[in-house]
Amino acid sequence: MVPLGPASPWDHLTSLPAVGILANMKAVRMVHARVIYSESAFADLRLWQVPKSVPGSGHRYKYRLATVVDGQCVLRYDNEAGKGDHRHLEQQQFDYVFTTPEQLVMDFRRDIERWNRENSHT
Repeated sequence: MVPLGPASPWDHLTSLPAVGILANMKAVRMVHARVIYSESAFADLRLWQVPKSVPGSGHRYKYRLATVVDGQCVLRYDNEAGKGDHRHLEQQQFDYVFTTPEQLVMDFRRDIERWNRENSHT
């Protein structure tokens, strides 16, 4: 099973405390992390706060969270322009209701856990 790490969804994903924001930046990077679970599994998490909502989403965040196992993306949450908030579970796509960045990461972690159980992944 892929370990899910610390109890807080941000514990291993946040930047160092000394983070600067430049006034001319259009987006503020909140999370940019790759979490290695094993030789064959990792998660890649990207989250930005943007000046205006991405077309199709009603909030000011742009995100892409993905889990890759044995070279295949098995789970992905994203909000590409025009499609709005959604998640991919292997080859299927489902709507996703975004509430907060923290809830997004918790939902992602819950789905990783479920995928591991359903696929007997160790």
